[in-house]
Amino acid sequence: MAKQPVTTSEAPIPKAPYSQAIVANGFVFVSGQAAIDPKTGEPKHGSFEDELRLTLSNLKAILEAAGSSLDKVVKVTVFLADMSNFPKLNEIYREFFPEPFPARSTIQALPPGGFQVEIECIAVL
Repeated sequence: MAKQPVTTSEAPIPKAPYSQAIVANGFVFVSGQAAIDPKTGEPKHGSFEDELRLTLSNLKAILEAAGSSLDKVVKVTVFLADMSNFPKLNEIYREFFPEPFPARSTIQALPPGGFQVEIECIAVL
């Protein structure tokens, strides 16, 4: 099995030892993304809605750089710092993911860097 890293300047460049995504066996495995400005590499803390939209935009950019897209996502894992944001998550999530929606798990966790949300996904090419 060959694996190929995905790198794009349209999403945050990792500052730790991981790839933005890996392509292997017809799938794209996108690392956890948060509200980091892709142009500056700096965190963009703000409202939950703003952090979520930037996080999803970063996922989208990585998927597109890999030759995939949000409509080809089959599995999403969401890490929420505060589960009271779950209804807002669902509302904004619908703006990015078309039906049929990907399989999804939502876990309460404290994403590193003080972010309110972190999201990873798996998509087909």
